[in-house]
Amino acid sequence: MKQKKTLILTLAFAGMLAAGSTVLAGEGHDHGNEHDTGMKHDDHAHGAHDEKHGGGMFLEKKEIDGYTVSFHVMEAKKGMEHGGSHNLMIKIEQNGKALTDVKINSKVVHPNGKAETKPLMKMGDWYMNGYDLGHDGKHQLMILFKTADGEKHKGGIYYP
Repeated sequence: MKQKKTLILTLAFAGMLAAGSTVLAGEGHDHGNEHDTGMKHDDHAHGAHDEKHGGGMFLEKKEIDGYTVSFHVMEAKKGMEHGGSHNLMIKIEQNGKALTDVKINSKVVHPNGKAETKPLMKMGDWYMNGYDLGHDGKHQLMILFKTADGEKHKGGIYYP
C-alpha cells in the first residue's frame, strides 16, 4: 500500500511540475526590512503567477548562500492534499544541478501571525509538504536546510 501511495504521489507531483513548467519566476526586491530569517519584508515574486491572479500557481527563485532555491506553491488537487490546501515545493540547485541530499524544514507564518513548521519530504529533485494557504493576506514561507558539508542555510519569500 505504501509503495502504491508513493507511486501515486510521484506521478501526481510529476504532473504538477509539467503543468507548472510555463510559469515564469520574478525576482524579489530588497527594501531593507530584514527579519531574523534572512528574509526581506518585500521579498516576493513581482512577476510570478498565483491562483488569486488567474495563473493557478506560484514560482520564485531566490539565491541563498550561493544556492539557487526554487519556491513553488500550487493549489492541491482534490484528494492530493498533503497536509493543506496548497503544496509547498522546494528545489535547491548548485551550478545548475539539483541537490538531493539535503535535510530541509519549512515554516509558514500566516497573515494572522500564527506559525507552523513541517519537514519537507523528498519527491525526485524537489522537497514538499502541504500547508493551508488559501486565506487572504501574505504568508511568510521560510526554509532551513543543511547541506552534505554540514552547513545550515536559511531564507524565504512571501506568498502570494
